Amino acid sequence: MSGTTDTARGVPAPSQPPAAGLPWWLCLVILAIAASLVTPPIRNTWHDTYGGRWAYILLLSGLVSLGLTPLVGRLARWLDIIDLPAARKVHTQPTPLLGGLAIFTGFGVSILANSILDPQVIAIMLGATLLVAVSIADDAGGVPASLKLLAHVAAAAIVIASGVVLTLFPTSALGYAANVALTALWLLGITSAMNFFDGMDGLATGLAIITALFLGVVAVQTFQPFLGWFAASIVGSCLGFLPFNLRPRKPALIFLGDTGSTFLGFLLAALAVKGDWAEDNFIDIAAPVLIFWVFIFDMTHITIARIASGRVRSFRQWIEFVGKDHLHHRLAFLVGSQRLAVLLIFLLATSMGLAAVALRNARPLDAGLLILQAAIFVVIVSILERAGNR
Repeated sequence: MSGTTDTARGVPAPSQPPAAGLPWWLCLVILAIAASLVTPPIRNTWHDTYGGRWAYILLLSGLVSLGLTPLVGRLARWLDIIDLPAARKVHTQPTPLLGGLAIFTGFGVSILANSILDPQVIAIMLGATLLVAVSIADDAGGVPASLKLLAHVAAAAIVIASGVVLTLFPTSALGYAANVALTALWLLGITSAMNFFDGMDGLATGLAIITALFLGVVAVQTFQPFLGWFAASIVGSCLGFLPFNLRPRKPALIFLGDTGSTFLGFLLAALAVKGDWAEDNFIDIAAPVLIFWVFIFDMTHITIARIASGRVRSFRQWIEFVGKDHLHHRLAFLVGSQRLAVLLIFLLATSMGLAAVALRNARPLDAGLLILQAAIFVVIVSILERAGNR
């Protein structure tokens, strides 16, 4: 697309720097450093130090993602996998997709290099890989919404079949069926919500970092090293990608695409189900809900609004509907700036994550107050969204 014009839309495609902002040789140097970290002597040195494994996973995933992102951007331009400006989009210049492929690779390399594998981890990786494969095809040429939904259901089924299931209802046949249904709804809902938030520079990637960071904090609180290692890998791979996706006063050089947003959404949702949150069912529900509050709020809000307004009258219309009525669109209109809207959403997600962390050791009264605070946030944001809609 570099230096050409899309004749169908009449949109100029300005030339971009080689390798999406970094020369190819520097990318190879970064990847070579990452490869050296995988060698047993260096890897074992990191693992033998206190907290070294966390830092190692964070560094390795970040370097792989950092080195691959510019190369993936160049590949996307060569394959003409470009996101063109349109009425329903907020960006104003053609931008390469497939950025999620670098994040997926950084995450996978760091997990495999550390041999963090069990049947449930393998199932999560298989489900995520299925979604990545379908999303690459969607970014490249478009995949029918029904086929994408089928892939999401299949990925959720793979994870559920491995035993990664919520345990909110009693252990009976009916209770297990309810747990499976709620798990499927959680996986599909959070995955779709993350995809929806991939609408402004840095938004989806930043939310993934914030969400994974708080999952990591909970992992430390609850002595779940597995959850913490996964969270560190997500944070690292997203940090490696973020400099190309969120740049001060400049547009993004590359987008996540469905490849990245669906992968991150599905992975975070699956990790939330796999993690042990608390022995108390109240906390078991409230903590992940607070951490994922932004996703749940936006998905619930747009679903109710679209049905109430008559814009969506069937399930098929719901999965195919595309609009600029999400939280980030409304806030951007209200404050007059996409960057400020993104910052506001980051602050909302962070405040809810802090409440989730505080909830871990809260007394019943304190826990109730934290939930009340979250409810007040919902009311405040709803009022702001209503103003933005007008």
